[in-house]
Amino acid sequence: MTTLRDAERQPPDPKLPAKLAAHPSVQAVLARRKAGDVASPPAVIDAAWLRELCLAAGADDAAAVSLDHPDLAGEREHALAALPGTRTLIAMAFRMNRDNCRSPARSVANQEFHQTDEQANHAARSVTQALQDAGYRALNPSVGFPQEMDRYPGRIWVVAHKTVAVAAGLGVMGLHRNVIHPKFGNFVLLATVLVDAQVSEYGQALDYTPCIDCKLCVAACPVGAISKDGDFDFFACTTHNYREFMSGFTDWAQTVADSQDAADYRSRVTDSESASMWQSLSSPPGYKSGYCLAVCPGGEDVLGPYLEDRKTFMDTVLRPLQDKEETLYVLPGSHAQEYAQRRFPHKPVKEVTGGWQPPAKRPASS
Repeated sequence: MTTLRDAERQPPDPKLPAKLAAHPSVQAVLARRKAGDVASPPAVIDAAWLRELCLAAGADDAAAVSLDHPDLAGEREHALAALPGTRTLIAMAFRMNRDNCRSPARSVANQEFHQTDEQANHAARSVTQALQDAGYRALNPSVGFPQEMDRYPGRIWVVAHKTVAVAAGLGVMGLHRNVIHPKFGNFVLLATVLVDAQVSEYGQALDYTPCIDCKLCVAACPVGAISKDGDFDFFACTTHNYREFMSGFTDWAQTVADSQDAADYRSRVTDSESASMWQSLSSPPGYKSGYCLAVCPGGEDVLGPYLEDRKTFMDTVLRPLQDKEETLYVLPGSHAQEYAQRRFPHKPVKEVTGGWQPPAKRPASS
């Protein structure tokens, strides 16, 4: 064990209890302070250095935004609760492989989501560690799950990544409630790092939207969660797409509890549904749709094929998702149920109720 030589030992600090002041670790810190070896980091982080740090960690784009930005007023208390002293939020975007996300095979699309999610979490942690090593306090909330389930069904996320990314200029929220990056389109996952310092230059919100108003997200959604006029049915989206998360799992667990025996359970839940739930329990849980993201042609790197031949784009990207035979999960008597039965009669519709208790106020998307 490394200890200080007697000659290096510091006189007791009268502000500290004697036992604490005599501790070797305390003595080492005091010695470094006396020698001037403890330098304070720059009060303002260089924006170019920070961007290079994020890109080197694996981000495809990055920008910072002040916590005092007016569009982050709703995030302020949450950011300060997560990291007291937060002054800046660093938004990072990570590209996904487009054709993986577009695949009707949910295993392919979900694997792409989860792999990019893991990459983003690793990168955000790396940036946080580098900031810490530079002398700053920093924190990176989870990109997706796990989240704060003790708060469910309220706000379960620490920071709303989409809100931060839009304020930082990494994109604009589309009709489908996904952020559309000007270059990469909506094929991105987002991460945020909180830091207790200002940055020399902050990102600027885009002065246009990469959304081309094609309404393909409206056509692709199997439960009618997205409307042409901009309305969004939070419960329709959540009930189906998150069937194997949160409320959907609770509904399934209640079905297990309510079943009289195995035969009764199998009359309520198909073998494929049971296998899918098992897979989501043993691996990262799977999203049932995400079709709105899959068909979006917005973004300079994405838009070309749609402009060159819109019919082929529809036939190869949109139609396979519309034509797929799959179970759609809906709340009984909901608009989603009526829409699914009318618009997609070849897709079986299943009522689910037990696990989802809609809160009085819809939480915003993270």
